[in-house]
Amino acid sequence: MKEKIEFVSRQTGVTAKHAEAVLKLQDEGATVAFIARYRKDQTGNMDEVRIMEIKRLSDAWDALEKRKEFILESIASQGKLDPVLEGKIRGCTDMEMLEDLYLPYKQRKKTRADAAKEKGLEPLAKIILAQRDSDLEYPARRYVNDKVKDVEEAIEGAMDIVAQWIAEDADTRNMLRLRFEKHAVIETRVAKGKEKEGEKYKDYFSYSEKASNAPSHRIMAIMRAVDEGILKLSIAPDEDRTLEALDNKWIKRGSACEKLMLDITKDAYKRLLLPSLENELKQKLFEKAEEDAIRVFASNLQQLLLSSPLGNKRVLAVDPGIRTGCKTVCLDGNGNLLHHTVLFFNSEADKQRSKHALENLIKDCRVEAIAVGNGTAGRETADMIKQHMKMVPVFLVNEDGASVYSVSEIARKEFPDHDVTVKGAVSIGRRLMDPLAELVKIDAKSIGVGQYQHDVNQQKLKKALEETVAVCVNRVGVNLNTAGEELLQHVSGLGPVLAKNIVEYRNRNGGFKSRDELKKVARLGDKAFEQCAGFLRVQGSRNPLDRSGVHPEQYKLVAKMAAETGMQVDELIGNAEAVKKISGMQEVKEQVGEFTFKDILKELEKPGLDPREALQEDVFDDAVRKMEDIKPGMMLKGIVSNITGFGAFVDIGIKQSGLLHISEMSDRFIKDPNEVVKLNQQLMLKVKEVDMDRERISLTLKF
Repeated sequence: MKEKIEFVSRQTGVTAKHAEAVLKLQDEGATVAFIARYRKDQTGNMDEVRIMEIKRLSDAWDALEKRKEFILESIASQGKLDPVLEGKIRGCTDMEMLEDLYLPYKQRKKTRADAAKEKGLEPLAKIILAQRDSDLEYPARRYVNDKVKDVEEAIEGAMDIVAQWIAEDADTRNMLRLRFEKHAVIETRVAKGKEKEGEKYKDYFSYSEKASNAPSHRIMAIMRAVDEGILKLSIAPDEDRTLEALDNKWIKRGSACEKLMLDITKDAYKRLLLPSLENELKQKLFEKAEEDAIRVFASNLQQLLLSSPLGNKRVLAVDPGIRTGCKTVCLDGNGNLLHHTVLFFNSEADKQRSKHALENLIKDCRVEAIAVGNGTAGRETADMIKQHMKMVPVFLVNEDGASVYSVSEIARKEFPDHDVTVKGAVSIGRRLMDPLAELVKIDAKSIGVGQYQHDVNQQKLKKALEETVAVCVNRVGVNLNTAGEELLQHVSGLGPVLAKNIVEYRNRNGGFKSRDELKKVARLGDKAFEQCAGFLRVQGSRNPLDRSGVHPEQYKLVAKMAAETGMQVDELIGNAEAVKKISGMQEVKEQVGEFTFKDILKELEKPGLDPREALQEDVFDDAVRKMEDIKPGMMLKGIVSNITGFGAFVDIGIKQSGLLHISEMSDRFIKDPNEVVKLNQQLMLKVKEVDMDRERISLTLKF
């Protein structure tokens, strides 16, 4: 355990004390969200990202240790394990170096060197490697027999053995691995006859770049093109300099066998080391690019899930349609369906009928806001509604994934008697009210805020997105009496089974009166209660702390704090002046820890505060309706709709999104677009270029 803690501490830069605390809490069954929110003083105020990194490194360490035991057992079974080798294996902290140590003993297909060893040529190989004999023909004659026809075959076989020794030497492989990582150059060329088919990859038809400088999105594009058979790819450092480094390690200059050894090292490199290390680097570059792509997707998803909510207001939602009409629904403050219909805006007569219908719906359902899907004809529909319904705010809502929800099992369960068009419109309306609560019902990959999502490992992507959803849900908190199973199952300590049990209990008993009542839910034990209670809000509870983010384990302490001020807890909550008076209670601060104490004060001052920003109405340029309206030099308002490694796509109110390339975000160097922009952020931009043929709009913030 000590070695693991030191490894995690070294890799993350956190103290061994805090790394040990996180690992201990995780072993005890604490979730990432619980540790980040309620165990800050044990961890030094680590956030969810650092805690998940510690978990990942802990798992990597366990996998390394397991692999070591397998390798030691394998080598021992061959009778080749000595104390020196065992020490090297046990002391290894890197999987690649561990595999290098195991390589000479690994089961594999028979090689030229293996065949030579079977012919008894290993002693001759040792003579060559010693590089003392000037005449190899004499010792080679001793190995000519019915298996080795002549001296030349003996020497060639021995050379193959030496080449394999060189290629399997752990220090040599590590030396060249570092050279590959530092100096390798990516070179691509178009496959014969694939020019037309691979037109979209034409930038890489004859391309080279230092591998260490290549951005992840470029690696992903190249790898995809290679998989599609469009490009041929090679990745290697300068051959002459690499061979020089290899020669310097293995050849005794001026020795009798120098020329022969030059041939051997060249063969070892080109036939054995180059293919192996090139594939290894390709895999490493892809894994790094894959990791970055998943990180971008997760970052975008987090920003989207934490988008500003309208709140519990009555909403009229419209899913635009030209031919089939606009599917329109009215929802109450909890997102329940009140009414649905179809409106048409094609002819003047249609518009007048729809205007009157809207007026009646807004009046009858007491509508407080209107949500319009941002798909085809979305902006035009929103404009027409705005013209007639000036007293009610109208919002364009990102409808990506709404169609996925409408055909899902969740939607069928919620609305068994309605068709998919109604379900899609309901989803759009609920997204306006609470993006987080609605989007958790949809497979995150369907929301459309990633890059190269189909090229990455789907299990890794799924895990990262699930972790992101959990972070967002627990950061915001959940209303215990209104949340559905889909939202509840992401709460710390719950999951699908307990979420279902909570809803069933709620349906049977008319809702929860307190957090403590959670203990009556089937299979929800003390540990699950500890992990989930602080993230669940019980509006209307007699205990005001049940409506806050204060954990039940601190209720007695808060009561003591209130008593010190001569107040009841319900009098203290929300009373900023009274809260300030208890901020100097050093005894309490020492009892619970500084971070926990500060969090309690923050909750007492503003209990259950939603961390999401207030919602703003969308603002687009009225003069821009189609791509032909856009000219270079124009200033436009837009909303960031997707962020990638190379920049951001911006919704400017027309079908085509504009691209704000990373190089156009600032006059200073920008490594990550998230340094400058956020999803759903409103921007004022300048049009840099318009390419009508390729339907591309280039934008800039440099003006």
